[in-house]
Amino acid sequence: MKKPLLIVLILVVVALVAFLGLRSYTKSFSPEAVAEYNKNGLQVAVQYSRPSKKSRLIFGREQDNALVPYDKVWRTGANEATTIQFAQDVLFAGKPVKAGQYTLWTIPGPARWKVILNREVGQWGTNYNDGQDLFRSDVDIRIQPKVAEKFAIYFEDQPEGTAMILQWDQTEVIVPIRPK
Repeated sequence: MKKPLLIVLILVVVALVAFLGLRSYTKSFSPEAVAEYNKNGLQVAVQYSRPSKKSRLIFGREQDNALVPYDKVWRTGANEATTIQFAQDVLFAGKPVKAGQYTLWTIPGPARWKVILNREVGQWGTNYNDGQDLFRSDVDIRIQPKVAEKFAIYFEDQPEGTAMILQWDQTEVIVPIRPK
């Protein structure tokens, strides 16, 4: 009776060590990052991972082998799903959002993107459940002449709040956030 239990325990430990090792290995390619904004009573924190371009076509048509194809849901980073937390009620991309934590997803397009806030948190980045969407909203992009090698999220001050910028390759996605 003791021997089968010991074997099961050893297998569980080996599986856990392998999982943690693989997780650490994949995160070395797309390190974790945090983007925060805290001004004039508006507090936003985003946790995400930063993949690299590595000479690949990032955004484009699926048939052109783009890493992030147009018109498909993207986890907006790498590894675990990107999370965004609001300390108070806000207008996010023009839509009302209650204080709390959500996952951030996007659907890239050549001229505009959709941003998606989803109620489910804690999942791996490819486990997207559209039944948990709070909403989808169209947002503007701008094309930059300079290429951003690593995906980044940062904030730009705006007169009535901030704009969260999603930057990678030559694309910057502009998501307005305002206090409600």
